[in-house]
Amino acid sequence: QLPLIESGGGLVQAGGSLRLSCAAAPGRTISSYAMGWFRQVPGKEREFVAGAGWKGGSTYYADSVKDRFTISRDNAKDTVYLQMNNLKPEDTAVYYCAARNRAAVATMVRDSTENSWGQGTLVTVSS
Repeated sequence: QLPLIESGGGLVQAGGSLRLSCAAAPGRTISSYAMGWFRQVPGKEREFVAGAGWKGGSTYYADSVKDRFTISRDNAKDTVYLQMNNLKPEDTAVYYCAARNRAAVATMVRDSTENSWGQGTLVTVSS
């Protein structure tokens, strides 16, 4: 398990932007981990938002956020980011950072039971 520390959630108006950050605990590295962001609304299942592979720089997005959200990773800082632009009320959710050692993003999405998870950060988009 990789301890993850999230930050950056908050309240924003529709059309606005937020950037979420997810850092590995001090002394830990994300370099061999696929990293991802998921979100969950009360009463619904957690859903995949974006992922970044641990080798090759590949990124993946849910259709609902494509062209609005950007995931990036800075292995030197052991941090992954989610830049969210043109936010919509339907983006309101608790956002969770996830990590999976030496695995594909698809594996992280298909079977989340072995993922490491952050504590979650609330994003609220008002209309």
